Amino acid sequence: MAQAVVIGAGPAGLMAAQELAAAGHDVLVAEAKPSVARKFLMAGKSGLNLTKDEPFEDLMQFYGPAARWLRPIVAEFDATHVQDWARDLGQEVFTGSTGRVFPTAMKASPLLRAWLGRLGSAGVEIKTRWRWIGWEDGALVFETPDGKQSVNSDATILALGGASWARLGSDGQWAPILAAKGIPLAPFEPSNSALSVDWSHHMRPHFGAALKSIQWVAGDATSRGEATISANGLEGGGLYSLTPALRQGASLFVDLTPDLNTSVLTERLTAKKPKTTVSQWLKKSLRLSPQKVALFHEMTKSEVLESEKLIYAIKRLPIHHAGLRPMDEAISTAGGVAKAAVDDRLMLTSLPGVFCAGEMLDWEAPTGGYLLTACLATGRWAGRSACVWLETGR
Repeated sequence: MAQAVVIGAGPAGLMAAQELAAAGHDVLVAEAKPSVARKFLMAGKSGLNLTKDEPFEDLMQFYGPAARWLRPIVAEFDATHVQDWARDLGQEVFTGSTGRVFPTAMKASPLLRAWLGRLGSAGVEIKTRWRWIGWEDGALVFETPDGKQSVNSDATILALGGASWARLGSDGQWAPILAAKGIPLAPFEPSNSALSVDWSHHMRPHFGAALKSIQWVAGDATSRGEATISANGLEGGGLYSLTPALRQGASLFVDLTPDLNTSVLTERLTAKKPKTTVSQWLKKSLRLSPQKVALFHEMTKSEVLESEKLIYAIKRLPIHHAGLRPMDEAISTAGGVAKAAVDDRLMLTSLPGVFCAGEMLDWEAPTGGYLLTACLATGRWAGRSACVWLETGR
């Protein structure tokens, strides 16, 4: 039996372990935290969005520049495969009105329990509180509750995550280890990030409220998703897909009435009675929510706008913000192991027999099922590639 070691027990690592065990190899999974898949479980607290049920080409456009090299990997484990995998674990799924796919149980815990049970039955051994600290004399070295442990591995899968949500395990501490080996790394940057906004006290009553039926614009990117007003700024799926553009310095705008064109707005403004205030008109004629009205005044500083400028501001309201929130608060990160560092099998070219998977690779995708789909797909791909390596030595 060949000995395979998977470092990192998130979705990518567990999927790699599944493939290796299915091929009959001995598999050890080492996880630095006291329990596995912590970020996976956290993501499932508000409903585990497994994937996005849409045509493959539509799915791939959300992977940006990385779509070219991710294409064959995701094609082997796309949205349909993700759903079949969940069902095979006894977890029925359903597709929401926007195409997002969820387990019927909604939470991640039933799926994870079934998955760990399957892995256990296949002989996969999982060690928690085992933090990888590098190599010594060709062996993998871990800090464990029982002291330093060395493990010889015939194939190694690194699935160590990115550099956000450190308390859940993705702390990026692996980067210096690989950098010392000369592995090309791209700098970590926040992805799927909230925005910092220095609100005036007038916005406090709206903290926790959602902005719905809006359209965000940053550079060439647009999004119809909602966002929540928080004490720190703005957060939510509507903004997360715009993170790449915002990182590059694009200005952010919001259309408060995406379903009403300027002609309709002009007609309704013309019909406004002289004594009707702008706030009253926004609420009664345009039926804007209190949160939208408050945001409008916050960003225009309650400036009295002439009719043409008023309509323009409603359709393209500039959002004055203080930048992205700190990287550790981001849902995921861009950066990590550069694509140039791995071959088409996701094996590090300078470290034969060592493969990378999941968020530690330099790619990003928005929430909504895209992020998790590619984590599972790259884990499966790396696991299968490792199987070929173990069987052929190349």
